[in-house]
Amino acid sequence: MYGILRKISEYGGTDAVSVRKQFAVIGIGRFGSAIAKTITQLGFEVLAIDQDEETVQEVSSYVTHAVQADSTDEDAMRALGLRNFDVVVVAIGEDIQASILTTIILKEMGIPKIVVKAVNDLHGKVLNKIGADKVIYPERDMGQRVAHHLISSNIIDYIELSADYSIVEIKVSKMMVDRSLRQLDMRAKYGCNVIAIKQNEQLIIPPSAEMPLRAEDVLVIVGKNESLKNFEITFSE
Repeated sequence: MYGILRKISEYGGTDAVSVRKQFAVIGIGRFGSAIAKTITQLGFEVLAIDQDEETVQEVSSYVTHAVQADSTDEDAMRALGLRNFDVVVVAIGEDIQASILTTIILKEMGIPKIVVKAVNDLHGKVLNKIGADKVIYPERDMGQRVAHHLISSNIIDYIELSADYSIVEIKVSKMMVDRSLRQLDMRAKYGCNVIAIKQNEQLIIPPSAEMPLRAEDVLVIVGKNESLKNFEITFSE
């Protein structure tokens, strides 16, 4: 989850440190509140918007501003000055119609970046068609992470890059300890590439092919999904 939130906080561009970005989050359910709270903690200004007055009161304690408003009311959205925000996150839950209408309104307002939560693939396709800059699937992505963790308890995180490629973070298993990347020969045997090794708080990029792996190390591996699956199963504990 934190990976998704961090990506959203950086989505405004690489100059986020020099020019402080402003974010708005529409729909303060569990996902929306987590986004709003995390981006605020990262030091950015956040406007939280929800139809429910009680929800707005709760979120107001940890965001820059919080207002009660109907996101499908174009006049209300314009009155909030959303055009001045760099990124607007539409985190509306099960109300797909409201999610789509809100995205259309934001697009017509000329919002620079619109990030929208989708509840299923069809919803996501519609959002892409109407101009959402980024569509995220938090439930699906979390489901993938849980599934991979069930396959192997060594899996820490799993990020799908495309339909064919992913990145996985995996703890070094007993079968890998004291062996080097050259000895494991992962590229030839499994079609996977280790792009980094985490040792405590240190990230080693690129990793040495001769360095022996330790039990507490974490490998960051990129490859085709089928190749990663075979690797996970082979070294699962």
